[in-house]
Amino acid sequence: MTGIIFALPGWQAILLCLFFAVIYVGSLYIWRTSTKSKSRDHPEVIKRRFVSVALVCFTVPLLLWMVATKSESAQANSIFCWLGIRFWGLVPAFILPLLLTMILFLGPLSLHYLDGVFSLYLEAKYWTNSIKNYVWLRNHIVAPLSEEFIFRACMLPLLLPSLGVTWSIVLCPLFFGVAHFHHMIEKVVQGQQEVAESFKQSLFQLAYTTVFGAYSAFLFLRTGHLMAPVIAHAFCNHMGFPSFGEVMGYQQTTRHKLMMLFVMGLISWICLLYPFTTPWLFSNNIYFA
Repeated sequence: MTGIIFALPGWQAILLCLFFAVIYVGSLYIWRTSTKSKSRDHPEVIKRRFVSVALVCFTVPLLLWMVATKSESAQANSIFCWLGIRFWGLVPAFILPLLLTMILFLGPLSLHYLDGVFSLYLEAKYWTNSIKNYVWLRNHIVAPLSEEFIFRACMLPLLLPSLGVTWSIVLCPLFFGVAHFHHMIEKVVQGQQEVAESFKQSLFQLAYTTVFGAYSAFLFLRTGHLMAPVIAHAFCNHMGFPSFGEVMGYQQTTRHKLMMLFVMGLISWICLLYPFTTPWLFSNNIYFA
C-alpha cells in the first residue's frame, strides 16, 4: 500500500508550522464581536472556541496531506500513523507517559496528599461536577487534545526530515510557547492586568510551556502516539506549576521531607525518561524504525 512521506525544505516546514500556529490562535478570536465583553472562562466563549479548534484540527491534516509526497519506500506511512493515531501500543501510550509525569510531580502530589486533595478524587460527585464544567473540559480534554494534535502531531512530521530529532524537539515547542502570548493581549484588553505585569507573567508562561513542549515532543517521537503527550498535558494542566512556596509553610521536619520528595521525583524522572519511552514498547517503527 502506498504511503506518504514529508520532504519539504526546512524553511518551508518552519513557515508552514508558523501558519498552523497562527490559524490555531486566530480561530479563538473569530467570534470576537459577539463575545468581546466576556472572559475566556465564560461558557459561551468556551463553547465557541471548542467549535473553532475542532475546525482547525480538521483542516490542518488536509493541508498536511496536500504537501506530502506519495511513496512506496520503507519510510512511508499513512497520514494517521504520522499523526500518532493508531491502535498498536495504545495502552502503554496511555499508562507509561502518565506514570512518568506523575513521578516528575512526586513533590506536588505529596502536597496534594497532605492537603487532603486526594480524598476529592474518590468522590463521584467531584467527577460528575467536573465533566459538566466547561473550564474543566477545556483544561483537561479539549486544550490538551487540540494543542498536542496541532503543535506536535501535525508539526513534527514536517520538521523531522530536514531538522532531525534534536532540533525538531527544540524548535517545535517555540511555536507552542509563543502561541500562548495571546493570553497576555486578552488580559490587557479586558483590563484584568497591567501591561507590565501581564508581560512578565507571559514570559514565565513562555518558558514553562516551551520546556513542557519539548517534553511533549519527546514523548510523541519516542512513542509514536498522539495520546502520550495528550495524557501528560492533561495531567500537567490539572496539577499546575509546582507550588514551591507552599512547602515553606510546613514545619521543618515535614518541609525537609517534601523538599526531598521534589528532588527524588526529578532524579527518578531523569533516570526513567528513556526506559519508560523505549520505542518498541509502543510498537513505534514510524519515528524510530
